Amino acid sequence: MNSIDRIRILALCASALALAPLPADAQSTFRCQGKDGKKYYGNTVPPQCYGRLVEQLNKQGMVVKRIDPDANDNKDLEAKAAEKAAKEKHDLASRETQRRNRALLATYTSEKDIEEQRGRALADNQKTVREIEQRVADLKKRRAGFDKELEFYQDKSGKTKVPPKLQEEIRQADFDLKVQQESLETKKKEVSTINAKYDEDKKRFVALTKR
Repeated sequence: MNSIDRIRILALCASALALAPLPADAQSTFRCQGKDGKKYYGNTVPPQCYGRLVEQLNKQGMVVKRIDPDANDNKDLEAKAAEKAAKEKHDLASRETQRRNRALLATYTSEKDIEEQRGRALADNQKTVREIEQRVADLKKRRAGFDKELEFYQDKSGKTKVPPKLQEEIRQADFDLKVQQESLETKKKEVSTINAKYDEDKKRFVALTKR
């Protein structure tokens, strides 16, 4: 065998080795496209992939995971934004509590003051309740008058022909009566609201002045 034949045989062997598949352990597991547009592979994340979208491949070359640095950055930003919002909410609530405490101490000088103001608030409520009750009574009396007037327009057959003006007055009276009755119920329920308010004021006043 001459030297030319030996060179040809060596070239064929080299080509065969280049075409042979790599062992499984040597296959790439990470892949990315670098800033230069080229694709980079490696068993670990190649330096050219830092800060880039990285794909993790299995032994069959299928993508099993994507590592997106922008997604992680967004999560960090979202976490920081949520933390900031929570702090601002806490600070706002703290300032509001301090404002309410200052207003409370400026309003009352003692627990007796609180009870006196409670009494005035309840008295005002009861006065309004009595006024509304009187309006309700007047409206009911007026409505009863309309009922008697309706009898005048009832003929022997039992049919009633009511003038338009009377019909309008009856509708208005019914509406006014409904409004006043609803207002009366609201005012009666305010008693528990008033007591709850002054109970809370008293509790806070004691906590602020006894510490």
